[in-house]
Amino acid sequence: MDVSILIVNYNTRELTMNCLDSVYASKTDYTYEVIVVDNASTDGSTAAIEERFPEVKLIPNNDNVGFAKANNQGMDIASGRYTLLLNSDTIVQPDTLQTMVSFMDEHPGVGASGCKVILPDGSLDKACKRGFPTPSASFYYAFGFSKLFPHNPRFNQYQLGYLDPNEAYPVDCLVGAFMLVRQEVIQQVGKLDETFFMYGEDIDWCYRIKQAGWEIHYYPATYIVHYKGASSRRKPYKIIYEFHRAMAVFHRKHYRQQYSWLTNTAVYTGIALKFTLSLLKNKLLPSPRAITRPANSTYNQAKPEVK
Repeated sequence: MDVSILIVNYNTRELTMNCLDSVYASKTDYTYEVIVVDNASTDGSTAAIEERFPEVKLIPNNDNVGFAKANNQGMDIASGRYTLLLNSDTIVQPDTLQTMVSFMDEHPGVGASGCKVILPDGSLDKACKRGFPTPSASFYYAFGFSKLFPHNPRFNQYQLGYLDPNEAYPVDCLVGAFMLVRQEVIQQVGKLDETFFMYGEDIDWCYRIKQAGWEIHYYPATYIVHYKGASSRRKPYKIIYEFHRAMAVFHRKHYRQQYSWLTNTAVYTGIALKFTLSLLKNKLLPSPRAITRPANSTYNQAKPEVK
């Protein structure tokens, strides 16, 4: 088996079905298996997947165990040379698997790679190529310096906005919506850290992969579409909490020993302040709604020119 594709589903039946449709429409010489881990969905996801995609290896959980643990469950039964983390709210292109696996086969020093990730409006999902969230990178990002000086590497350490999204290069970290990882890497550095519930586990994994001496590459020769939840609408409290908790967990795990108590205090205070402001802002937004791919959209969209 060349690729084990892991998809975590939690009450995203239509999105997951669309994602699976796009995967099985792939044009590739490589063999692949699809493993879906369902985190106790109540929207009929498991029955729909079993009926429409009987070839999928389905792992139903009795509880929502989170993104990291669910993916680890998938890795436990995966048999591919590569493992692909793929979000349920994505659409892959027919050439995506072929392009990315070929890239990895041709570059044995690359431990993990990611393609271009675009949003439905054609803009870049900036999380698909990032630097590590060091205290300085986080400061410049949080206080808007990266937007004020988009072409300055010093102020764009996190989102790497000064780099051309249409060119390939090594990066610090990718996004868990699409991350292709060698089996040898997983054996060496371990699976996802389950301390992270649904945010931060991808950055932590990339950090450990690079610490082990592997390269991580952004390769935009192909792309996927990421149908993220509407950021302009109200989010459940747990999502906001876990997003900010992940920041603190990552800093404590990887950076606390490298910085002074003053810097660490400033980081944790900043996270707490951002969490509070996010809660207040969230209360003013409309209620959430389901995000689905339009029924008449196609998988093989024209490749966008992201600038």
